[in-house]
Amino acid sequence: MPKPKDFIKSCSAIIITGGSSGIGTALIKTIRSLDPDVLICNLSRSAPADFSGNYDRHFACDLTDGTALQEVTSSVAEVISKTGGDGQIVLINNSGFGDYGVFQELETERQLKMIDLNVRAMVELTGRFIPMLVRSGGVVVNIASTAAFQPTPILATYGATKAFVLNWTLALGEDLRGSGVKTLAVCPGPTATHFFRNAGFGDARVTGFGQTAEAVAEETIEALSKGRALVVTGWSNKFLSFVAGKLPRVLITRLSAPILRKLRSQVSKVK
Repeated sequence: MPKPKDFIKSCSAIIITGGSSGIGTALIKTIRSLDPDVLICNLSRSAPADFSGNYDRHFACDLTDGTALQEVTSSVAEVISKTGGDGQIVLINNSGFGDYGVFQELETERQLKMIDLNVRAMVELTGRFIPMLVRSGGVVVNIASTAAFQPTPILATYGATKAFVLNWTLALGEDLRGSGVKTLAVCPGPTATHFFRNAGFGDARVTGFGQTAEAVAEETIEALSKGRALVVTGWSNKFLSFVAGKLPRVLITRLSAPILRKLRSQVSKVK
C-alpha cells in the first residue's frame, strides 16, 4: 500500500475546485508538502493565497455557470496535456456551501444556487474529465459531509445535496469498476472553516470547534493512498454517523432539529 507521499508523487496533475479557502486550501497545502512539483489546477472565483508556484494554475470560474464550466474544462485539459506528466490525474470536487434556516424563510434562488454548485457542477466536471481520468487511471474525490447520513432540518437543502454527493460517488465507483478509475467520498463533520459564517451561523471564522481543515485534508490524502471508497473524518464523526444510520429516519429527523439549533448556538459563541 503506497504512503501518501508516494501516492501524490505518482500523480501528474490534481484538479481541485474551491481551493481558495477552507478544506480546499488545506488540501493544496498538504499536497504541496508531499510533492512541490505536482501540477495543481484550481477552479474557483478567486485564487488561493500563496498559489504562485511554477506548477500552480488558477482558473477563475463561476462553477454554477454551465457555459463557464464547459470553457474551463477545455482550458484545464489543454494545460494538463502540455505540462502534466504521464501519471494519474486526481479530480477533487470540493466546492460547496450551505444555508441555515427553515426552508420557507430562505431565499429560493440561493437554494437553487446551492444545488447548482454542490451537485450539478460536481456531476458536470466529473463527466467532462472522465475520458482523461480513464486514460490516466485517475481518482474522483468528492467532498460530502456527515450531513449526508441523515435528513438535516434547518439545513434541508444542504444536507440533501451532500446525501446526493455521497450516494452518487459510491454508485459512480461501481459504474467505473474495471475502468482503472476509482472514487472516494469524503465526509467531514463540523470543520474550522468559513462554512459556518457563510451558512448563517455567525460572523466569526470558527476555531476550536470540530476538526481543523488541515486534519480533514490529511485524512483525505491518507484515504486516497489506501484506495478507500469512503472516509468519514474524525473518530467522533465516525461514531455519530454510524449511530445515525441505525436509527429510524423519521426519528433521526426529529432529533436533528434541536441538535442543529444547539450547534448554531455553540458555533456563534466561538470568537
